[in-house]
Amino acid sequence: MIRIKLVGKNLDDIKPLLPGYGLEVVENDFELVICHGGDGAMLGAEREFPGVPKLPIRDSRTAPLCNKHSYEAQLADFVEHRRLFRLPKIAGRCGDQVIYGVNDCFLHNLERSSALRYRVFIDDKLYANSVVGDGVGLASVHGSTAYYRSITHSLFRVGVGLAFSNSTEEINHLVLSEKSLVRIEIFRGPGVLVADNDPKQIFVSEGDIVELRQSDEVALVYNLDNFMCDLCRMLRHSDRLNYCMALK
Repeated sequence: MIRIKLVGKNLDDIKPLLPGYGLEVVENDFELVICHGGDGAMLGAEREFPGVPKLPIRDSRTAPLCNKHSYEAQLADFVEHRRLFRLPKIAGRCGDQVIYGVNDCFLHNLERSSALRYRVFIDDKLYANSVVGDGVGLASVHGSTAYYRSITHSLFRVGVGLAFSNSTEEINHLVLSEKSLVRIEIFRGPGVLVADNDPKQIFVSEGDIVELRQSDEVALVYNLDNFMCDLCRMLRHSDRLNYCMALK
């Protein structure tokens, strides 16, 4: 039996199935965390149990699953084929405070009525002397499909992605080497540095310097390619559309 920690919502939907696949739910001394939910459940589980391998399984109540990705199909696939994905994390630093994200780290304006003003260096070379906008952040390859995509309307498959949110100047979003260091000097704040959906925040002020880079830390995730397929996404969007239509 594999000793697992089960986290997320609606756990009674999946818990009875686990013993049939050699998985024993325990509270301590576990070797695997099964995250039942969406992207947020997986990100939260990595923060709470860093370094412990995760198996993410979507909650079928909030994200309908196709037959290929039913609970039973995903559990059987894990037992037979354990594909381990290593997801490098993004680190955000200000002074002696550090925050880590599997998807991204972003510096945002704290006062919604006032933009940030900042200067950007990439590997100690000046990239932008003065940028005014809502924020700037660095995303991992995994995170390229999340907030980075909503800002840039693009994806990338190697390196790290630097995105600028609502800047008044015309400035290019960039895909950089995974070894790149981005330094942000803040002229006008206040701002807040965040990562993923982490409630932890690092508050920054005028004169502070924020550094963004890919970390040596990684999240270990099994069978991430089974988390959601195109048909699962279609079912999810169809379910949302039907709900909206029912409200009319």
